[in-house]
Amino acid sequence: MFGVIQQIDESILLFIQEYIRQDWMDGFWTNITHLWDGGIFWIALALILLIPKQTRKAGVSALLALGIGALITNVAVKNIVARIRPYDTITELILLIERQHDFSFPSGHTCASFAAACALYRTLPRKWGIACIALAVLIALSRLYVGVHYPTDVLGGVAVGIFAGWAGWKIQEILWSRRNGKGDNQAGD
Repeated sequence: MFGVIQQIDESILLFIQEYIRQDWMDGFWTNITHLWDGGIFWIALALILLIPKQTRKAGVSALLALGIGALITNVAVKNIVARIRPYDTITELILLIERQHDFSFPSGHTCASFAAACALYRTLPRKWGIACIALAVLIALSRLYVGVHYPTDVLGGVAVGIFAGWAGWKIQEILWSRRNGKGDNQAGD
């Protein structure tokens, strides 16, 4: 079964390289992929959202989601699965960015993007939540375009990211309700 999935993954990456990659698009996709290195955009956005009181829940949710996603993806699953990067196994694949220094499955960029985006989708007005999801999709696709992840790596990152986004939002909701519950009891005493 794994051999069939591996063949499909490789075929998709070679298809992208052969039929979708264009010189005029390379800069766009490499910039998209680098803009999110280390989750820096999502971390910065979450920190900015902590400042105004009306977006503080969104900032907390996103930071929790990013932390949960990083623990699951970068600390645990990548090291357990230890999947080699596609450019190390597919000789025909041309890498568009520098070699990565960790394992391939699941995609950390994708996980961070979907974790933050899903948490923000639940806590921000709909139009901003949709914009965050759209950015997460672009980041996920960029990882395929530049040749650093297999499609199943990206799907794994999406799955972990969605879970982390939900978990970050849920933990924030629990913390907020406990905080508000304690505050109400103290005020009533």
